[in-house]
Amino acid sequence: MARRALPERTCVGCRKRAPASELLRVVAVGDKAGQTSLRPDPVRRLPGRGANMHPNPACFAQAVRRRAFGRALRVTGVPDHGALAEHVDAQPPTTGQARPVEGR
Repeated sequence: MARRALPERTCVGCRKRAPASELLRVVAVGDKAGQTSLRPDPVRRLPGRGANMHPNPACFAQAVRRRAFGRALRVTGVPDHGALAEHVDAQPPTTGQARPVEGR
């Protein structure tokens, strides 16, 4: 029996492909005043267009620097990324990040 392929997505920060389960989905949410903010969607259930990124500060910084969220989510202007920054900073380091060596 053939194995099913996992869905892959591209990180908007580093532009590398990874299984969707390893990436954090981000959606743009507008308020009544017309301001757009980025909201993390870890359970992948919020409505609307989504962008994916590795949940680490390096990919987040690259995406912000390149203004990748606006393009990926098709939003005009600069969206507020404060809530997303807090969520990414609260995440534990992944295996891809360098960790300090203890006991030396």
